[in-house]
Amino acid sequence: MTPPLPSGPARPPRIGALASGPLDAITDVPGVSVGHATRDAGDVQTGVTVVRPHAGDPYRDKVPAGLAVINGFGKSAGLLQLEELGQIETPIALTNTFSVGAVAQAQIRACVEDNPETGRRLPTVNPLVLECNDGFLNDIQRMAVGESDYRAALASAAAAFAQGSVGAGRGMSSFQLKGGIGSASRRAPVRHAATHTVGALVLANYGLLPNLIWAGQAIGPGIATRIDDRARRQAAEAEKGSIIMVLATDAPLDARQLRRLALRAAAGLARTGSVYGHGSGDIALAFSTAYTLPHRPEAPQPAPTLVHESLLDSLFQAAADSVEQAIVHALWHAAPVTGRDGHHRAALRSFLPTTP
Repeated sequence: MTPPLPSGPARPPRIGALASGPLDAITDVPGVSVGHATRDAGDVQTGVTVVRPHAGDPYRDKVPAGLAVINGFGKSAGLLQLEELGQIETPIALTNTFSVGAVAQAQIRACVEDNPETGRRLPTVNPLVLECNDGFLNDIQRMAVGESDYRAALASAAAAFAQGSVGAGRGMSSFQLKGGIGSASRRAPVRHAATHTVGALVLANYGLLPNLIWAGQAIGPGIATRIDDRARRQAAEAEKGSIIMVLATDAPLDARQLRRLALRAAAGLARTGSVYGHGSGDIALAFSTAYTLPHRPEAPQPAPTLVHESLLDSLFQAAADSVEQAIVHALWHAAPVTGRDGHHRAALRSFLPTTP
């Protein structure tokens, strides 16, 4: 059983001035749901997290999407076609580096079950799996994640979901502390139009402790004096982590605009102390739920009225703020984990002063 977090501040700091949705999570974007499957047994500390863009079949009804590769040190599947076509046709799956193949195969099998002519009379499906390396806490060579984990995560997808050391985030580290899954949302007023929601979900597995910035405060150097010798030595090494940032919005944007939105995730990431290190795979993607793109060519192609280019700034602000807040939530909710060969990651909250 994971030990409880020590006492600390009653709540995490809040980023920015924009309002959040009722859950302060990516699922504040209507139709989006998130599910986890967690492996927590000795040397195996890993899992799968799934983001569903809508409740239907994304192979039949795809969503527009854009990709931003901030630093391409990664082994994900499906990004090349996403960049070319600007659409997503499976749920978005997050897992560890060595489990990408197993989860991609699970996505393909699930699509074939729902669409039996996939790869025959119908085109093949583009699985979308993104990864971070959880090998410090998880015995990644065990390749413990399988099809059943993907299916369990998909089946559990809901608007309310856990954050921190769960799902794909179970074995992740961030700033030599415990990382994991975090999420947030922001409401963006668009001039002469409706207010739209931007939601973020991150898989945080990056950062060097001396660089950690917490809501504008450089707290990393102080914490670095209080960690154990092993973590202190790691804090002096080159960055070897990664972060996956998924943005969802109900604003009607096309693939090109969504790529621009995804790029603003880097602003939120940088505020936490990331320098996009050589060995850090920093990937952002954004999708819109405002309309879907039909799989069959005989179906009418939508012609949505898009947000005007000059009115995107509030959405950019919402993207940057929600990503930073999601990273704060990932660190805040993360519980300490001991895994492979006794490796341990402490929770950030054990180092934060208690507020009156």
